[in-house]
Amino acid sequence: MKFNAKSFIEYVKQRNNNESEFIQAVEEVAVSLEDFLNANQIYLENRILERLVEPERTIIFRVPWVDDNGEIKVNRGYRIQFNSAIGPYKGGLRFHPTVNLSVLKFLGFEQVFKNSLTGLPLGGGKGGSDFDPHSKSDSEVMRFSQSFMSELYRYIGPNIDVPAGDIGVGAREIGYLFGQYKKLTKDFSGVLTGKGLPWGGSNIRTEATGYGLVYFVEEMLRAKNDSINGKKVIISGSGNVAQYAAEKVIQLGAKVLTMSDSAGTIYDKDGITQEKLEHLKQIKNVKRGRIKDYANKYNVEYLDSENPWSIKADIALPCATQNEINKEDAMALVKNEIVLVGEGANMPSTSEAIDIFKENKILFSPGKASNAGGVAVSGLEMSQNSARVQWSREEVDQNLKKIMIEIHGKILEYGNRGESIDYVAGANIAGFKRVADSMIAQGLV
Repeated sequence: MKFNAKSFIEYVKQRNNNESEFIQAVEEVAVSLEDFLNANQIYLENRILERLVEPERTIIFRVPWVDDNGEIKVNRGYRIQFNSAIGPYKGGLRFHPTVNLSVLKFLGFEQVFKNSLTGLPLGGGKGGSDFDPHSKSDSEVMRFSQSFMSELYRYIGPNIDVPAGDIGVGAREIGYLFGQYKKLTKDFSGVLTGKGLPWGGSNIRTEATGYGLVYFVEEMLRAKNDSINGKKVIISGSGNVAQYAAEKVIQLGAKVLTMSDSAGTIYDKDGITQEKLEHLKQIKNVKRGRIKDYANKYNVEYLDSENPWSIKADIALPCATQNEINKEDAMALVKNEIVLVGEGANMPSTSEAIDIFKENKILFSPGKASNAGGVAVSGLEMSQNSARVQWSREEVDQNLKKIMIEIHGKILEYGNRGESIDYVAGANIAGFKRVADSMIAQGLV
């Protein structure tokens, strides 16, 4: 029996027509697993990859709600329960107009590998809606969230499926979702992560993905006898991940030059300081404004409708959304002698961009490894909820850093190529093996 990645991808395309994001995610995994699968026939005999690309359960439902004008609106809700071989389904909920089945399947598939890499007992899932919370009132978001949970609650639970936040689902949305779940089930449990600290949340959860990204980047540089101190860093995005990646970069002595949103990019040549970052958080988190307001206040360059990838720096951290770095962007980064690209978002680099990074020997970490900090602390929140305790910031942060270092070590085991490290192959093989071995042990289910 021989595994051929190209043939397998064609098989996936036929079964998942027009799901481009999902096919892209599967292709990256299949290509990097080809040699490993052919050297380990047990996974081929048990058709593990064929089973792994099929979600265990796909739930699609109607979400009716009423806006502030009394007008009835209807959105579509989803939950993709992808794989539960190593634990209950775990993955975020995304509220954004771009949400569709392909996007959520790609995110759920990636989540399986990401959760496996953490070493925690977490399966993979993802969900959300095409609802856009931007510019909606708190009352509208509450009514939508309550309607959404009125259907979703049937399929989740602390030992079944534990959703979290994602794009468009922050503290406000999690609060409304949890309140409705508790009302419907009469159960105060750890069914959602990212909760507020007074009612079951974890310290460092808000910062976890951004902090974890930078801890992982530290390990990548350390493996090359280098350090992040003194480096110039360009960051895309200005949401949760970008904000706390920037914060940790500043703490470790590097200079953050850029951040962005969907309208454009700020380029602060002097560096974004902690004081400036606090103002940016106010703009984005409280006022829900545009990053251009930062440029106006501090009189820095604003690149209207542009991304940061043309700015010269040492490290690039894409923290916005999928496929934000294309072939041309990657070539611009190479031209500017970028040293390292660490993905803070889910699949922010296209396949062509990743090929360019590899060809030019740029250190590159896929999101399933470097942005695993968020789900890692979500897993730690579940542990705290089960024990009815709350750990200190220091304790959670130490555990987060330890998990990111351990993920790096697992990747080295399978991705070390002597003079170079293939982080994509290392992450995919390490993540796959744990899930695959568990699936074989549990039989054909």
